Amino acid sequence: CDPKADSTRLLLGGLAQKSVLDTLREEGEDVELEDIRKEGYGGTWCVESGGPEPGVGCAGRGIITSINMLESLGAYEESEELDYAFYDVLGDVVCGGFAM
Repeated sequence: CDPKADSTRLLLGGLAQKSVLDTLREEGEDVELEDIRKEGYGGTWCVESGGPEPGVGCAGRGIITSINMLESLGAYEESEELDYAFYDVLGDVVCGGFAM
């Protein structure tokens, strides 16, 4: 939910990635899995959740929206052969939207 959406930048060779929430805002609900994930270093799949527009909404809801979107698009299916799923979550979020 990093507002800068740069958690995956090193894995993507320094390139920026459009976040799930930005993609949904621009393209609506008609989104494919390949629209929101990019392949990075060593075959790592990278997704940036993004966050709400500044001053609007809760970052925790953005995370929920992103994870639900990934689930509905089949990102966690056995056929994807994922070994691990890592989440980089801000430690200074003040909205209380996270409980890890």
